[in-house]
Amino acid sequence: MKSWTTVFPEGDFRFHLTLRRGEPGAFFAGQDPTGRILEERRRWLEEDRERHAALEPEGVPLLAEFAELAVGWAGTPPSRAAAPLDVVEMGKRLEPDLLLLAREPGDTYRLRGGALCFPTGWALREKLGATLEEIHQPVPGLNEALAVPVQQFLGRMKPGIAYLRDNWGLAATDELNLHPERGLPAPRRPVNLAGLWLRVEHQALVALPRSGGIAFGIRISLVRLDGVVGTPLAADLRRALATMPEPLAAYKRLLEVREDLLERLA
Repeated sequence: MKSWTTVFPEGDFRFHLTLRRGEPGAFFAGQDPTGRILEERRRWLEEDRERHAALEPEGVPLLAEFAELAVGWAGTPPSRAAAPLDVVEMGKRLEPDLLLLAREPGDTYRLRGGALCFPTGWALREKLGATLEEIHQPVPGLNEALAVPVQQFLGRMKPGIAYLRDNWGLAATDELNLHPERGLPAPRRPVNLAGLWLRVEHQALVALPRSGGIAFGIRISLVRLDGVVGTPLAADLRRALATMPEPLAAYKRLLEVREDLLERLA
């Protein structure tokens, strides 16, 4: 089993801005040899593009710049003419979801567009035009812990580097698309570990040097919980669940099942 130390840092639960350096091309390049991820992305974007893709006028130069960089990551010289400037077409070509953040005066970053096929319980259209602080406002304790360090870090990002981090939750389905309008169920009692998944967002932040914006990529991985019992991952997950503040556990829809999970993961 892979190392999960980047998902569950040592110690009790806390919000953390733990970032690793990686290659943008490695993150955004194809990693699924089956082609199923791209097939599913195409299906969602063709069936309901209004739900899964959007681009404000302020996001057009961000998408153009990202497209040029992405051509270069593929091993060929960047070319404006070769860059697909339609956000839906870009979403069909990439395995990760893509969000575009514009930099504004005062080092404020605002969501201006993207292709979000595999959201974890949020709707792109509802957050479009919002600042990062506004986007994170519903998460109990997040802005208080990280708003200032996040803003400071984003203003210092260097081009050519993917800054990587991970975020986790639990899901009662192995569906990748958890858009709220789909109404998929939350974890419920009685707890059945074979019907619950650790859902990890592998995130990458890449500076767009010409526009000053940021490309934010998200990949999803899933691990069924009955397969982790007795492993270090189960111990790390138990500690994180046990020490998570109650308001956050409620927000993550885990409060009802937390005690049962702690018992079954032991």
